[in-house]
Amino acid sequence: QPVEATDDAFWDQFWADTATSVQDVFALVPAAEIRAVREESPSNLATLCYKAVEKLVQGAESGCHTEKERQIVLNCCRLLTRILPYIFEDPDWRGFFWSTVPGAGRGGGDEDDENARPLAESLLLAVTDLLFCPDFTVQSHRRSTVDTAEDIHSIDSCEYIWEAGVGFAHSPQPNYIHDLNRTELLKLLLTCFSEAMYLPPSSDSSNTNPWVQFFCSTENRHALPLFTSLLNVVCAYDPVGYGIPYNHLLFSDYREPLVEEAAQVLIVTLDYDSSTSSSPTVDGTTTGTAMDDVDPPGPDNLFVNYLSRIHREEDFQFILKGVARLLSNPLVQTYLPNSAKKIQFHQELLVLFWKLCDFNKKFLFFVLKSSDVLDILVPILYFLNDARADQSRVGLMHIGVFILLLLSGERNFGVRLNKPYSVRVPMDIPVFTGTHADLLIIVFHKIITSGHQRLQPLFDCLLTIVVNVSPYLKSLSMVAANKLLHLLEAFSTTWFLFSAVQNHHLVFFLLEVFNNIIQYQFDGNSNLVYAVIRKRNVFHQLANLPTDSQSIQKGLQRKKKSPEPISRTNSQDGVSMEGSRPAAPAEPGTLKTSLVATPGIDKLTEKSQVSEDGTMRSLEPEASQLSPEGNPPAALSDGEPWSGDASHSRRDRRRLSSASSSGQWTPTPDWVMSWKSKLPLQTIMRLLQVLVPQVEKICIDKGLTDESEILKFLQHGTLVGLLPVPHPILIRKYQANSGTAMWFRTYMWGVIYLRNVDPPIWYDTDVKLFEIQRV
Repeated sequence: QPVEATDDAFWDQFWADTATSVQDVFALVPAAEIRAVREESPSNLATLCYKAVEKLVQGAESGCHTEKERQIVLNCCRLLTRILPYIFEDPDWRGFFWSTVPGAGRGGGDEDDENARPLAESLLLAVTDLLFCPDFTVQSHRRSTVDTAEDIHSIDSCEYIWEAGVGFAHSPQPNYIHDLNRTELLKLLLTCFSEAMYLPPSSDSSNTNPWVQFFCSTENRHALPLFTSLLNVVCAYDPVGYGIPYNHLLFSDYREPLVEEAAQVLIVTLDYDSSTSSSPTVDGTTTGTAMDDVDPPGPDNLFVNYLSRIHREEDFQFILKGVARLLSNPLVQTYLPNSAKKIQFHQELLVLFWKLCDFNKKFLFFVLKSSDVLDILVPILYFLNDARADQSRVGLMHIGVFILLLLSGERNFGVRLNKPYSVRVPMDIPVFTGTHADLLIIVFHKIITSGHQRLQPLFDCLLTIVVNVSPYLKSLSMVAANKLLHLLEAFSTTWFLFSAVQNHHLVFFLLEVFNNIIQYQFDGNSNLVYAVIRKRNVFHQLANLPTDSQSIQKGLQRKKKSPEPISRTNSQDGVSMEGSRPAAPAEPGTLKTSLVATPGIDKLTEKSQVSEDGTMRSLEPEASQLSPEGNPPAALSDGEPWSGDASHSRRDRRRLSSASSSGQWTPTPDWVMSWKSKLPLQTIMRLLQVLVPQVEKICIDKGLTDESEILKFLQHGTLVGLLPVPHPILIRKYQANSGTAMWFRTYMWGVIYLRNVDPPIWYDTDVKLFEIQRV
């Protein structure tokens, strides 16, 4: 039956109860009942929402001084968290919170209705006030008796930032109750923002989330202290328990739920498509205090704006140290098992790190300035290696690779990789002695050869990263050199080359890696040169690749015999590191969320050429340089790498390959010729031509079978003046686009959906942004 809004006795029973928790509310208010009320007595559902928001507004106005008021605020908070997803899932209700409720004017009379706020705005403003409510969510600064309690409207919330760090030096006394109350309010905020989950994915950037938009606008007077509080709470968190192993077994860590919630709210507020906007200012001329200018430059999302304007070295140091410490937490686990509390929110941290690098170029340069970047690299490689067999963690694989792609576009990243790798993180990869570059190559090889099928779209990205860093790698270990040649061997088999229209790109990338190392780092790379000489038949086979129809068909027949994407034999693995365990697939029954497709590497990156002095200039996209036939311009000599990224438009592909009647693509002699003629083999062939006879002569003269002597000879050899003119270094830099913005949105909400299981906020509601599947 419809219940009158004035029937306080009826409505108060929803929030008067003292002993509830959010879990109780979820148990007491079943989904079926919420939907039934929504369908059968919509006026009651509307009144309930309106009343609950009204209670929050009253709590924020009064400052929540009594225990009873706090209880009412928390209960309304839990109730709204329970109900909102059911409002969002119904398109007819979705606008409800953006309407003004009749008679909701403060005075109760009609004349106030004109300037009444939409319900959503009242709700968001009340929650932000409540997050800085003395004695409820922050420590009061007054030694107050009740009559001198602080007026919520006169306090400057910047003095109540929750944790020391960026722009705030004072670290408040930790308070368990305040943390719990903040966590519940943040849960409600996250639920408000989750309207995005109920809209199907669209790359239309005008599709902004109205909740986030209002929350991050100048209407929110607490935007700056709230942004700072969330960032500092995340970056200052130390789950180890003051550095004492096993301390978490003695003390409960009540901070973790708050940190997780803060990280999730933070990344959602930063969901902003930077490719379509005038990008945030990078000059950092504004000082920390003048952050709230009348008219801030850059996007009107204040959170993105503040993030893009952080510029003090000590702030960068604090953020980087915090993120690196938390990302390394699962690795610390493996030395002293269970010695530290294991955190679960590394995916949120990776999204946050991505946003920091994407929106704040000064931060990116700071990260790359010292070898601290390796403290981010090693955990990412650990996660990639660990998740490679697990279908439910495809998203984690993608974001790890995206971050490395972004970093690899900067010269400094390649240079940093030369630092010796001595911290032994237990991973099931071969034992090697070498640098961080070796670690990167060995892990990438493992992903490509023993990851699951759904990782194939990432191969282009993985090899692009290796190409980007290759001109700076001073000395690869023998293990890493053999891995690179094993990949070339696998990718240049005829069945692989002929079985898909894009596959030959992988060979182009690998050849470009060898060319870069030979041309720019020949001196220290005798291991690689030796490996190339040993596997010289692979290069000869490529140069003599058959292009007639019969051979193409024969090459494709071989595929049927070997279904593996890459044979796993002959990958000289030897011993794995101590304490490692192989990557395991997901437990049966694990839930996973679907992802939208990622843009191809040609959309993800933009080519830049490195000139003599180390500066980069952007190159025209190749598509515009093509002559009508779809061939690259004649000016490109054989020696120059041309990996055909954006080369053939679809029309050209169709012309170069005959489509059979079933619509299946089939390779043709023309198509094979079109790229075989551009294989950049010149440098390697010259190297083989000069060195192979010399090496053979040594072996015959000295009766050698020992490779250390040959390596010694190669170390002192030189090819100066014998190789073709060095090609310019090409770097493919990540570029933001609406496709990746959409990918990040679905990935991020998928992570948040799966991580919020207690209480299960969105479980069993009709989510549209992604599909939920069981592994």
